[in-house]
Amino acid sequence: MKLRIILFPCLLLTAAFPLRSAGLLDEKFRDLDKNGDGVLSGDELNPAPYLKQMDLNGDGKVTQEEARESMAKMGRKAFQELRSRRGGGDAPGPRTEDVFQELDRNHDGKLTPDELKDGSWFKKLDRNNDGAVTIEEALSVIGERLPKKYLPDADAPPITAPVELQEGPHVVPASEAGVGRIAPDISLKKFDGGSLKLAPAGDNKALVLGFFSATCPLSGKLGPEMARLEKDYSDKGVTFIWVSAPPSSSASEIANFPKSHQLKSPVAQDDDGAVAKALQVTTTTEVFVFEAARTLIYRGAINDQYGIGYALDAPKHVFLRDALDAVLRGETPAIAATTAPGCALDLPAPKETTRTPATYHRDIARIMNQNCVECHRAGGLAPFSLTSYDDLIEHAGMIRKQIDRGAMPPWFASNEQSGAHAVFANDSSLPEADKTTLFAWLNSDRSKGETTDAPLPRKFPEGWLIGKPDLVIQLPRPVAIKAEGTMPYQNITVPVNNSEDRWVQAYEVVPTDRRVVHHVIVRLVEKGGHPSREDGNSGSEGLWAAYVPGNSTRILPDGYAKKLPAGASLHFQIHYTPNGKATEDQLKIGLKFVTKPPQYIVHVDGIANLRLRIPPNDANHVETFTRIFPRDMMISGFMPHMHVRGKSFKYEITTPDGKTETLLDVPRFDFNWQLQYRLAQPRVFQRGSTMKITAVFDNSSGNKANPDPTKTVHWGQQTYDEMMIGYVEHFVPNRDVNVAAH
Repeated sequence: MKLRIILFPCLLLTAAFPLRSAGLLDEKFRDLDKNGDGVLSGDELNPAPYLKQMDLNGDGKVTQEEARESMAKMGRKAFQELRSRRGGGDAPGPRTEDVFQELDRNHDGKLTPDELKDGSWFKKLDRNNDGAVTIEEALSVIGERLPKKYLPDADAPPITAPVELQEGPHVVPASEAGVGRIAPDISLKKFDGGSLKLAPAGDNKALVLGFFSATCPLSGKLGPEMARLEKDYSDKGVTFIWVSAPPSSSASEIANFPKSHQLKSPVAQDDDGAVAKALQVTTTTEVFVFEAARTLIYRGAINDQYGIGYALDAPKHVFLRDALDAVLRGETPAIAATTAPGCALDLPAPKETTRTPATYHRDIARIMNQNCVECHRAGGLAPFSLTSYDDLIEHAGMIRKQIDRGAMPPWFASNEQSGAHAVFANDSSLPEADKTTLFAWLNSDRSKGETTDAPLPRKFPEGWLIGKPDLVIQLPRPVAIKAEGTMPYQNITVPVNNSEDRWVQAYEVVPTDRRVVHHVIVRLVEKGGHPSREDGNSGSEGLWAAYVPGNSTRILPDGYAKKLPAGASLHFQIHYTPNGKATEDQLKIGLKFVTKPPQYIVHVDGIANLRLRIPPNDANHVETFTRIFPRDMMISGFMPHMHVRGKSFKYEITTPDGKTETLLDVPRFDFNWQLQYRLAQPRVFQRGSTMKITAVFDNSSGNKANPDPTKTVHWGQQTYDEMMIGYVEHFVPNRDVNVAAH
């Protein structure tokens, strides 16, 4: 059999069927590799021209990786050919009979579940429910050729990132923006004489320090909202100070700005840029919010009505108002830092100054509040509290150890993907400056300092973090969790009983006993569908919602939503971890709806390698898998998933022009934290781009969590098996909505 006949339909299957069908390429390679040496050479590969075509390094052999790369290149070429045919009618798909023969490995004229791994497709094709699919059944469902809808979507409209994501404010990691730190001890020079301090006046609860420029058009556009903010919040306990950004405009221009916009709050000058440098201000529209104890709780844009190159009739996000409402409730803003589109400031970096020795009340308590106490508090997920000085002293050794080894706070993206310009909005890594300050304090006399410098204690909302849900779906009965050992994954399907399609903008998964819930994957089962409870492929299809410790919610921006079809059910796959005491859990999920269809529909797909074969006693076994995008993709986040042998995970993208980029590198994967990595700004990639996931597994005795290093490990649901799934969250334009109006 010719190699081209064997392998090329596998490429077509990758586009025609769900992700797991692409594993046929690896299987065909192993079939040809008669001596099992991991390469194809000599008589194993015939005719020779195809060897030359796939032998990328010219060494006379073809490795499995070379075969994959060759197929990816052929795939990109095929996509380009399909794209060139746009407007010329339907390009004929592969013959159904050819695809059928490729899947029919034992050539008995029928497909069994071990040959057609996709359970949902098997159910569709097995018309008489006899446990096998004949070519006649396949033809009756699919037709003589695979329809265009199963092939690369040549008619899918091209995707461009929405205006507000390209040129407007976008969320940035709060810790890297200085949120949580105390205001610098510096005075402001009032324009009409006198000075001001960076603290709320009197008994007020918050101070807004807003920068402007009398000559910046964006400052002028925001002037009316600045006046409305004064009117709406000054009587609620908020102090406002407006600062003319350096270099200063003329005195007459500065004086005219508050007059023309009817601003009543004090105006300050920053002629030498001392305040802007201390706060590392970036633009003329940036605002800073300090609470009563002078802790920075928000910095960024006032709203998103205006940006570089666009203007909206009304803002979609009122960041400053949301932050002020939160601080007046005694809570932390849901969005604590954004960029602020405005006229860029050109300020030199602040000079290094002699640091005052840290104290607990002024410095360390704020570091704990910003990075630790969300979990380390009474009623939190962590095993002990870090909300007091005594807490820190008691656990100082463990704090030092866990931070030093990079285990806490839990964030495992490589250092190159963190920092001041981090690409992930939910980056929870400890900033290097905070780490240095904390370690210096731990190595000193651990001074408490003055209680007047202490931050306000953080308050956490009781009940639902997303607000009151519109619908709550709970497991029909509690699940009994034993005291010791391990438990198999629990698979429970719950009908939603919704009579019409609904659009979900926010969800929250809430266990009744968080201590024993490791993670939850929620999948959507449409009306008439069947959850793959016992299917070994379960988990590779993608997910609809997820829960991991410390990350139980997803709140989508306006214009984005997940679809909950009429008559759907939710399938919960739950991993429980006994903790020494028998208990029960009856978790639930809360949903908040929007009333109108969104501009973008949110999906999470799973790129999965189901053909895992991890040799025994191998500490660095590498597996890869590739997926070609059949349409433009707007990607917003990632969640790598492996079990206890997982060591590292990487996502890479190769665009049709041949350029390769790393999107996420997790050099130290931790099974205990199934983290999501959400891009600060979604990325758009053209159809024909290839995503490659690479995972490294440690199946050696050196891996203390390894159940059995002598076992060859394959794909499976339980933790003693393995998985390799690269979940990808992406947005798809809603074709029923006028995207151009967005």
